Formats: sequence, C-alpha cells, structure tokens
Amino acid sequence: MKSSNDRLDSEERNELPYSDFGIPETREFPMPDAAHVRAAEAYFRYAPEQYRGELARRILKKAEKFGVGVKSPTVLEWAQKG
Repeated sequence: MKSSNDRLDSEERNELPYSDFGIPETREFPMPDAAHVRAAEAYFRYAPEQYRGELARRILKKAEKFGVGVKSPTVLEWAQKG
C-alpha cells in the first residue's frame, strides 16, 4: 500500500479510514504508520488552532499504537487541554 518514498499518493490517502487522520473532519495529518505519526508531530504547529487539542490527543494515541515516543512539549501541552 505504501509508496517507496513513505509519502502517500492520492489513491492511498483516499483509501485511509477517517480514524487514521489527526483531523478527520478535513482528512489532514494522516497517521497510518509510525513515520506519519512522527511527521504529524513535526508539522503540528501548522494545524489550525481549533483542531490542535484533538490532533495532539490523536497523535499520542497513534504514537502509543506504533511505539513512537512523542517529545514535542507543544503536542504534550495541547493534549492535556480540554
């Protein structure tokens, strides 16, 4: 399913379930594997502010699933917000 360069092509991205996205409403921040969880953490600062809490919690959930250690204090801080 994955491209050789770890990027999802549009077909692969369209096949992902909503649950694999950090922001399911807009299908942004896909996280089907550990590499994409790390990318979501790295690009977190670009997320719209209204979605940051939800995105941070989803990053942590997917990180746990794939054994990724989240180090970003910003992601950790947002995950704790209501």
